[in-house]
Amino acid sequence: MNNPYVPLLVLMGIALVLALGGVGASALIGPKRYNRAKLDAYECGIEPTPQAAGGGRFPIKYYLVAMTFIIFDIEVVFLYPWAVDFTTLATFGLVAMLAFLALITVPFIYEWRRGGFEWV
Repeated sequence: MNNPYVPLLVLMGIALVLALGGVGASALIGPKRYNRAKLDAYECGIEPTPQAAGGGRFPIKYYLVAMTFIIFDIEVVFLYPWAVDFTTLATFGLVAMLAFLALITVPFIYEWRRGGFEWV
């Protein structure tokens, strides 16, 4: 029994037992006193309305912040392998990374013009 996958399978089995055990234990031990308030949909204690509270448009700044995080997070993830293997990629790697950086600046400039970096 010299299979290298045996420890991995044992670890996966332990993780499965712990996960199912936790769910099962919470179902058995947890409180079972339900009332109308607990069974209602969670809406932060406010009755849902068909439109925004102010009646206006939702500010785009929230989306711009999320877009900035995603864009630059992905950029860094793609820069790491290129930096590690820079010597073997040579000119092709340099051209590909410059093209990638040029493409990634387009949303950066868009957000800059929309005022996503102004926190006033």
